[in-house]
Amino acid sequence: MKKNVVIGFLGTQLDSGKKRKWRPSVAVTQHGGFPVHRLELLHDRGWSRLANQVKREIEEASPATEVLLQQVDLKDPWDFQEVYGSLFDFARGYGFDEDREDYFVHLTTGTHVAQICWFLLTESRHVPAKLVQTSPPRANETGVLGAYNVVDLDLSRYDALQQRFDLVAEEYNALLKAGIETRNPRFNSLIERIELVATNSDAPLLLLGATGTGKSELAERIYELKLQRRRVKGRLVHVNCATLKGERAMSNLFGHRRGAFGSGTSDRRGLLREADGGVLFLDEINELGLDEQAMILHAVETGRFLPLGSDHEITSRFQLIAGANRDLGQLVADGKFRPDLHARLNLWTFRLPSLTERREDIEPNVEYELNRAEKLLGTRVGFNADAYARYLDFATSPATLWPGNFRDLGASVQRLSTLAPRARITLALVEQEIEALQAQWAAAKTDPDGALLRDVLGERAGELDPFDKVQLAYVIRICRESASLSAAGRTLFSASRAAKASQNDADRLRKYLARFALRWSDLATD
Repeated sequence: MKKNVVIGFLGTQLDSGKKRKWRPSVAVTQHGGFPVHRLELLHDRGWSRLANQVKREIEEASPATEVLLQQVDLKDPWDFQEVYGSLFDFARGYGFDEDREDYFVHLTTGTHVAQICWFLLTESRHVPAKLVQTSPPRANETGVLGAYNVVDLDLSRYDALQQRFDLVAEEYNALLKAGIETRNPRFNSLIERIELVATNSDAPLLLLGATGTGKSELAERIYELKLQRRRVKGRLVHVNCATLKGERAMSNLFGHRRGAFGSGTSDRRGLLREADGGVLFLDEINELGLDEQAMILHAVETGRFLPLGSDHEITSRFQLIAGANRDLGQLVADGKFRPDLHARLNLWTFRLPSLTERREDIEPNVEYELNRAEKLLGTRVGFNADAYARYLDFATSPATLWPGNFRDLGASVQRLSTLAPRARITLALVEQEIEALQAQWAAAKTDPDGALLRDVLGERAGELDPFDKVQLAYVIRICRESASLSAAGRTLFSASRAAKASQNDADRLRKYLARFALRWSDLATD
């Protein structure tokens, strides 16, 4: 049978017995249900007389208890650093023998600072002990023993507490999944891992996935989780890096001082400064130029950056979430992404699976989109039974590729909800939607130029003549592959430039793009 060993401070007030007969260091050794085989009584040199007096009383009242006096001198028992350091040193040199002895720390005596230090040392297992708290007898109780209570900090022993922790974890997971009861094991495991990282780490997160897999929505929910867990206090700043083109990219991100772009330009704070204390989400981070990447890395690692035109760095402490729909490792190999930034982002990388990899999650996502449509339209829309069966059969079929992933699915359900007669989605309406989706996807395959132009021009793409469509699509592709306006011009006008007296290819290209209300900054990728 193991021996019980209690460790605690001498109570300079309570153990003196001046105000009451109950003395905690004496009483803790006299409870029949809690035999104390050894009491380690810590005391300051100045209280040696009282310590010896308490030792004698314990030996008389409880002869089976061995009392060892341990001198621990503290200049200031309310100084956290001194008290913790002294107790830490005591624990390191004690020589605990857990095979033969069970240890308990007596919390009733000592300053509040000492009690906090004991708690920290036992919780971290520097002192392998449980906590024991004693209390004096109540007014209607006889005797002087009072009561005692043992607290085990091993939370795994407390089923009720563990259940509460599990419920909280489920709530956080539900938040990250927008309340959707997802069924895909791989995605659910991914969310559990993200929840652990987001609540325990402030390191950058990298979300990878094709367009429409939900990177932006997940980044917003990660921010909400961090806000709930009080890991951030500031706002979420969402930046689509694909829109940061040309000379204004640096200004948008890092801000500038007046005069950085000529006279009359006022100061600009910049998006990094707006994210101070919060989360900066850089979506499509692969679209940033190498110079911007270098400054982002410096800002992440140091919390400082230099606005354009300024001689003094600005401080901004933010947590970074990056999104990308391309393989950053391949971009590093191609020289289009900085390896040091990639290494910094690669600590926590999460790849979001496509909709075709999560077909079992299509049905709960349809329900989610119906709920969103209800908020937008102000009325509840539902499927007729035959229409629902037909739509799910189409949506979950291996032949349905969903190239736009959840973005395509959401748009489809929103169209059905908006067009539904009397708020009921009919079989006929579903058949029309399926036909429209198939035609849209087929057109994107057979008409890549049209898809590219719609991506750049939007609805204006439909106004182009067929001749202009082919030519403009080719120009856009060359621009996206070129490092500068001049480089694109040299490629496009390589045959005619040799015969021209003036070889200003950049100007020729600029004028051509202007015909379609386009600028180089609308197309450049770096």
